Amino acid sequence: MEHKYRSENPEKPCLVLFSGGVETQEFFAYELAKAWDKMGYTIYFYNLLREEESYRGLEHFVKDVKTAKGTVVMFSFNFNGLAGERYLYREDGSIFWDEEDILCINMVLDHPFYYHRYLAKLPNRYRQISIDRNHERYMRRFFHNIGNGGFIPLAGTHLETGESMIPLAKRPMQVVMTGNYTRPETFEKYIAHLDKEYIDFYHEILAEQLEHPEKTLEEVAEPMLRKALEDEGELSDDDLKSCYANMIFIDLWSRFEFRGRAVAAIADAGVKIHTFGEGWDVLPCVHPENIICHGGCSSQQCLDAIAQSKISLNVMPWFKDGAHDRIFNTMLNGAVSVSDDSLYLREILRDGTDIFFYPLKNMDLLADTVRQLLDDEERMETVAGAGYETAVNAHTWACRAKDIERLFYGA
Repeated sequence: MEHKYRSENPEKPCLVLFSGGVETQEFFAYELAKAWDKMGYTIYFYNLLREEESYRGLEHFVKDVKTAKGTVVMFSFNFNGLAGERYLYREDGSIFWDEEDILCINMVLDHPFYYHRYLAKLPNRYRQISIDRNHERYMRRFFHNIGNGGFIPLAGTHLETGESMIPLAKRPMQVVMTGNYTRPETFEKYIAHLDKEYIDFYHEILAEQLEHPEKTLEEVAEPMLRKALEDEGELSDDDLKSCYANMIFIDLWSRFEFRGRAVAAIADAGVKIHTFGEGWDVLPCVHPENIICHGGCSSQQCLDAIAQSKISLNVMPWFKDGAHDRIFNTMLNGAVSVSDDSLYLREILRDGTDIFFYPLKNMDLLADTVRQLLDDEERMETVAGAGYETAVNAHTWACRAKDIERLFYGA
């Protein structure tokens, strides 16, 4: 999408988005761009793989907009353009966005403790969107001086083929899982540099987290940290914040542990499950022959897979008060979504009506739910239809484009 300045819409700010980074983030950006383009916004894409060329284009774009008395707003996912990029962050410490007085809006797709280093150097005009309400609470508590853009959940994408969706009865795949798998023990590397005492303590927190998957990491870790350090006096928020920065491995370990358990439970129940993502060939289970591995794939290919499946499995990436795009992608492409829950999901979706929830602590129940659904095609059709109506009316990227739009004007 080439940049252009629409002088007929001087009241609307012109937008800077990013391509060339993580494929999923680029996909989301283009989905938002389609919606904002229809809403009359001018858009410039900054390609992170062609930085010098993109930066020169950005300079001209901003100059053209300002010459026409317009304004510019930058929108990013996961700190693209805010992570010390060579041309945007100068050696003298200056930041391009500050020099041009540009509002920067950043939608963070992971827990904020992944990004403490970026939160230390942000532009003056910065607003952060959280996709989980617990993430927003974390920011308010530990980074209260940083501009809050509020809670806006992820959204889904309808596969645009120009054809009607395949009826469930004719879909070739029973169950799909779209997402990568990594053996949890791989994440041990994140704490390998620590002393054994600290490593053992973090493993105690991990064990507690796996025992209580309904809780956030903060709910599990904070009381354990306070108890362990009570002899050293009161634990400040700055102390806690430093501890959380070492807990990325717990977040990753937990999400992949349960992602693996869910897929294994379905396979071991005798149901064929197609995986679209890397790493599933190393998943330990009793019946690996029921896991059909298709390897790594793009966001578009994930949508293709869902559109050809009856059931799409989701395991939340430890969002206990948010949503994941896999759920809405499933609904918008006519499959039945089977997922663990969250506080937010329980508010907006109806278990057994437009989605089926299962508890992470009971994978046998997940397997039973999947088998029962596959034996009741009429019920699957009903739930898939209800899910589509729910998602198409409130959980597309076009809907989110309108939610984010309010931030362009300081709301």
